[in-house]
Amino acid sequence: MNVVIIKDEKPAARRLNRMLNDLGINPIAMLHSVEEAVNWFHNNEHPELLFLDIQLSDGLSFEIFDEVEVTSAIIFTTAYDEYALKAFKLNSVDYLLKPIDVDELENAVNQFKKIQPATLKTGIDLEQLKSMVLTSQTNYKKRFTAKVGQHLKMISVEITECFYSENKATLIHTTDNRSYLIEDTLDTLESLLNPELFFRVNRGFIVNINQIKDIIAYTNSRLKISLNTFSETEIIVSRERVKDFKSWIE
Repeated sequence: MNVVIIKDEKPAARRLNRMLNDLGINPIAMLHSVEEAVNWFHNNEHPELLFLDIQLSDGLSFEIFDEVEVTSAIIFTTAYDEYALKAFKLNSVDYLLKPIDVDELENAVNQFKKIQPATLKTGIDLEQLKSMVLTSQTNYKKRFTAKVGQHLKMISVEITECFYSENKATLIHTTDNRSYLIEDTLDTLESLLNPELFFRVNRGFIVNINQIKDIIAYTNSRLKISLNTFSETEIIVSRERVKDFKSWIE
């Protein structure tokens, strides 16, 4: 089975690659952006199956299909579970919610093996999916809830300095210098938050542009961020994200 992974998060792509290896599948390529994918499809035979993330580093993955007529079957990897499940199910072999579960991955692969390619292709409406995603992205999440003892605390994004992961948990840090445990993963949060206000600077941090106090040049062409109150650990913009980060703050 010829498989290609298209995900902008390289660690997540490598994890998916290892999971597929365990199922006896060796992906022939891992691509990380719209531009990289378009170039690859122009110069290579299209695979039987794509594992396709929705949001890539340089745009929505649907932009690939504006440039190339891709004939591959698609399994979407998505965090858009609140509103898109039906649409993704109708327009692909299957969808996998982040973080990807190994049993769900195996079920999706088995589902692909049962589907005739001709039947699959007639059911795909990528324009419908693109329109749905763009429309839904205007409704960004404005508050979160965190459990504090026996109580639920509502936290507005306006008082949020950052989201970060620690010991496989996700926390939200607020302007009163407190952190609270929340259920969403950072991968999920990327699709729920307004990208004009929030940016994922590395695997472990999403920061609020209005809460950045200072930006300092750091080793290996990276940047160090200081927030107004957060001081538990250094926040470093990873080297591969520096260019996008500079564009974001401008």
